[in-house]
Amino acid sequence: MTRASVTQASAATQAAQSYYDSDEADQFYFNIWGGEDIHIGLYDEAGERSIHEAGRRIIDRMIELLGPITAADRVLDLGSGYGGAARVLARRFDCNVVCLNLSETQNARNRELCQAAQLARVQVRQGNFEHLPFADESVEIAWSQDAILHSGARQQVINEVARVLRPGGRFVFTDPMRRDHVPAASLGPILERIHLDDLACFEFYRRACAEAGLEVVTIQDLSVHLPRHYERVRVELEARRAEIESLSTPSYVAGMLGGLRRWVEAGEQGLLAWGIVVARKPGPTGA
Repeated sequence: MTRASVTQASAATQAAQSYYDSDEADQFYFNIWGGEDIHIGLYDEAGERSIHEAGRRIIDRMIELLGPITAADRVLDLGSGYGGAARVLARRFDCNVVCLNLSETQNARNRELCQAAQLARVQVRQGNFEHLPFADESVEIAWSQDAILHSGARQQVINEVARVLRPGGRFVFTDPMRRDHVPAASLGPILERIHLDDLACFEFYRRACAEAGLEVVTIQDLSVHLPRHYERVRVELEARRAEIESLSTPSYVAGMLGGLRRWVEAGEQGLLAWGIVVARKPGPTGA
């Protein structure tokens, strides 16, 4: 990377870590966003279903598109948050899952939830997915939900995933994005809030995977669910405003409500995209 891109990557990473380690953010995401699952979910057409139920539906859809998972597979969950997906995978397939996440505040909750669930197959590690602390060709499956947007070096993230995947290994992820051909300038208030100059798009991930030597197997555009999700979270936060203000601060809640409205508006205007990408590292599985 150039010096400028390294600086941006470092700044974006530090901003994300500082934000998610804060008690205010922790109280909001754990109590409002979905508990174990702090990612965008799949909703019915009218936006029905609880945030938690919608979050579990996207996990099920990702598993369906990813294909067979076995107890012999090692899964790496990048930006794992509170580890909800990791526990689903470990319970359902009896596989080993490593959660890699920047926020030690979230990691502490993740470890507590895994201990309570008696899931020794889930390991929680603090780390940065721009520089994965794993050996080459050491995992069968990489998984990520709505985390890569926080990187200022997304190509580096994809390169690192390709490096640690075994031949035949698979990578499934979701990410909030801008629509292809939508200029970054159209998303100014959103980008300012998450301390980035731009979001990725589906076309970027096609190119990034190809550059890293990964074959894109599936892209499922689920963009309609992004504004539904942010609106569902906004309504929930408004309904429980006094409770969350007591756990965080009124200024944090006011800022979050404003931020959520901007995501809803941009999504409804067709500026934002979201969906599932599945890629594969060429070669026979287990080679």
